[in-house]
Amino acid sequence: MSLSYLTSVLCLGYRFDWSKKAEDGIDMASLLKCYKPQIPIRFPFNVKRSHHHSNTRKPCLIRCFTSHQHLINGDPPSPPPSSMELWLYNTMSRNKELFKPKVDGRVGMYVCGVTAYDLSHVGHARVYVTFDVLYRYLKHLGYRVCYVRNFTDVDDKIIARANELKEDPIRLSSHYCEEFHQDMVHLHCLPPSAEPRVSDHMPQIIDMIKQILDNGCGYVIDGDVFFSVDKYPEYGKLSGRKLEDNRAGERVAVNSRKRNPADFALWKSAKKGEPFWESPWGPGRPGWHIECSAMSAAYLGHSFDIHGGGLDLVFPHHENEIAQSCAACSQSNISYWIHNGFVTIDSQKMSKSLGNFFTIRQVIEFYHPLALRLFLMATHYRSPINFSDIQLESASERIYYIYQTLHDCENVLSQHHVAIHEDVIPPDTLNAINKFYNNFEASMSDDLHTPVVLAALSDPLKAINDLLHTRTGKKQKMRIESLTAVEKIIRNVLTVLGLMPTSYSEILQQLREKALKRAKLTENEVLQQIKLRATARKNKEYEKSDEIRKDLAAVGIALMDNPDGTTWRPVIPSALQELQVAAT
Repeated sequence: MSLSYLTSVLCLGYRFDWSKKAEDGIDMASLLKCYKPQIPIRFPFNVKRSHHHSNTRKPCLIRCFTSHQHLINGDPPSPPPSSMELWLYNTMSRNKELFKPKVDGRVGMYVCGVTAYDLSHVGHARVYVTFDVLYRYLKHLGYRVCYVRNFTDVDDKIIARANELKEDPIRLSSHYCEEFHQDMVHLHCLPPSAEPRVSDHMPQIIDMIKQILDNGCGYVIDGDVFFSVDKYPEYGKLSGRKLEDNRAGERVAVNSRKRNPADFALWKSAKKGEPFWESPWGPGRPGWHIECSAMSAAYLGHSFDIHGGGLDLVFPHHENEIAQSCAACSQSNISYWIHNGFVTIDSQKMSKSLGNFFTIRQVIEFYHPLALRLFLMATHYRSPINFSDIQLESASERIYYIYQTLHDCENVLSQHHVAIHEDVIPPDTLNAINKFYNNFEASMSDDLHTPVVLAALSDPLKAINDLLHTRTGKKQKMRIESLTAVEKIIRNVLTVLGLMPTSYSEILQQLREKALKRAKLTENEVLQQIKLRATARKNKEYEKSDEIRKDLAAVGIALMDNPDGTTWRPVIPSALQELQVAAT
């Protein structure tokens, strides 16, 4: 069998047994050194898995490609229509850099996903909201984006949790993968282009380990395979750490058999009761770091645009990824390393290991998911965020104001059907729209400055409220045309930010329900207090009337008097504000 024939077989998508060697003695590691991206056409995600996975697994269908653009579609590359230049902070260079993709009009982006052994917490939410915003903005600029985000479903933590619950580790992780999907839907995070799982990519992982060993950058001890950091002189270039400063024990147990304490596991020999796969070094499972190197290469090639994750992944995970990827293929190159800052509680990083975390589910039980999303976007993605009730309350109040303004506008516009053209919009309105949109693109293109964009929303929202409610605004010429144009530009920006709901009225009701839950009140109880207050005012019992208003405000319910009666809306609880003032 010739090498060219084997290559043709792969490119045409025929089945190939990765565990066997070719008839002429050429194994898959030699054949696919520096391999181009391979996209499995079909993944057996729903196939039942036993612990003896290697004996029952069917090989994936494989295709070879010359660049990551195949994952988007077959259209020829085209430059983005926007002339706006995007600048992103690159952890590798420690500078903001002009974004230039390797293929015009196309972007390949890999983001490290969760280790699926428990519900995801707010720290995880920040990672995936951050990269969802980047994904959306790249698409807004006109790029065709291949966004790959993995699941770690084979890991020490998963096995430990499964043993604790007396459950199959793969089944347990699959359950938490689905729970994670639900969280992402709640947070309006778009699904990635591909979502590979470690357990479905053992052939690619094993092949990459073979390449590392063939290139003399690893060693085998009793069925365990380790990466030799001494063989990679540039180790530490991402984190800035010197090799002698690195320590063992980062997410893996210290192993005295290692030649250098900083060496890390590529393959772990099987232990009793653990899931395992067959390999050239015996039954076992992959180390933590190799999975992302193998899967990113399989989907995007060894050279792609963006690799992202939380700041905690800079070392050791991403540092180790770089080392093993370059050891497998000398042409390995990722242009931009992007990392988001921590979510903190009392200046400590929120993490499961410290036990100081809140799950996304715990938070959205009392706060709307889009309020949580806005809270996460209200601080620049590279800065730390301190998680607190007052911040979530502030985000809830802000997002209620945004949607209430747009809902009021929608009600007025529903009574009119006006075709909007640029030449019929009043010049001052058009100038305000252009100013807002230019500010939006300039801020987002400056390393995703979402806080500036959110603050800039104030002007167009105020313009809508002036047109709706003030005497001058109601008399303005082409008022409906102005309302339509301003509402449209806000809607477009909210869509890019992932903050656009399907229905203004529906989300307003949901926000009210969450506020009532936090206040430990029902709608009927609030309405009853409004009636009691109305009676007190009628009887000129103003002290009692003020007390009712004050008591409701203390728990986040604001009363608003108008000619048609009294209504209520959620606000930041005054009691919480007083505590905040006292604490500072």
